[in-house]
Amino acid sequence: MRTLAAGTHSLPVQRRRLALTTLRLALATSLILGGGARLEAQWHPLPPAGDVVVAAGDSSIMAAAEPPSASDGMPPSDEAWVHATPEPQDYAAPSGIASYFVPAHSEPWTWRLLPSGLIYRSYLAGTKEPRISSVWTSDIHQGSVWDITLGARVGILRYGTGTSVRPDGWQLDIEGAAMPRLDPAITSAPLVSSDFRFGIPLTYGYGRWRAKVGYYHVSSHLGDEFMQLNPSFVRINYTRDSFIAGLAYFLTDNVRLYGEVGVAAVDGGAKPVEFQFGAEYSPAHPGGAPFAAVNGYLREDVDFGGNFVAQCGWQWRGGGPGHLFRVGFEFYNGKSDQFEFFNQYESRVGAGLWYDF
Repeated sequence: MRTLAAGTHSLPVQRRRLALTTLRLALATSLILGGGARLEAQWHPLPPAGDVVVAAGDSSIMAAAEPPSASDGMPPSDEAWVHATPEPQDYAAPSGIASYFVPAHSEPWTWRLLPSGLIYRSYLAGTKEPRISSVWTSDIHQGSVWDITLGARVGILRYGTGTSVRPDGWQLDIEGAAMPRLDPAITSAPLVSSDFRFGIPLTYGYGRWRAKVGYYHVSSHLGDEFMQLNPSFVRINYTRDSFIAGLAYFLTDNVRLYGEVGVAAVDGGAKPVEFQFGAEYSPAHPGGAPFAAVNGYLREDVDFGGNFVAQCGWQWRGGGPGHLFRVGFEFYNGKSDQFEFFNQYESRVGAGLWYDF
């Protein structure tokens, strides 16, 4: 009887201690899972004694507890309301989340220097996009062909969300790449030609829509070894200084459609207008999955012919910014994408690997 009476008498104290213990566990869990959340202590009237409330829909935790003491690390008061607010973190949807597109109202837009991730990503089957890649193919006329791309596109400044997988907002990027072609059938694999690209795109994203405008320069050069082996070949000064506009839409998290138009100041056989369009299937979740992509590239300098590219294979997507590594097969048909030979027909099939930042 004495034990029961003592337990009954101490029940309010036990309820308060249980509420305080629950609060401390919740705050510790928030710190661990939130990656260094910033805690703000605010003091407001208590809810009814003993109640514990976890706010749904945001990261707030509210709890009633015993009046804090100096030993608790809080100012003593008869009334307390602890409000934990984590700093915004990069969002990466875990498995089971229905969509990787975060509702626009779920995170405020702020300025970010050197942000993680890209708002408008490179076209997977676009052979003139800045990335790191190596593609080995066989052409019906040239035999073995080895095409390499050494470059990247990265963000410089963003006004938008902190999400790195599918951010919303405005972002200024910078891009650059060297795109050499080697002849692996000859000893030392001499350099045949190389295109160089530099650009500054301004991109915008909102929900499933993505858009970009910008400028890029591309110029084409012959390799010294190729000129020694082919002294009668006449080099051209193929250059484009293009202003571009592109629009993309995600039908689902994993399927993107896009189109792009460019108008350029030109030289060396190039003409001003170009069009690019395509579709791709590339799962957004981290880890391995199959991918497939097609791209069409039409140019005025070949009477709005151009080339068609199809790729398929296996991809691995990282967490965070979602860096993407792919291995697979490529089919290329149409006018050459090495612009020293822009009017030359090629039909190539082979395999490659591609890495996008």
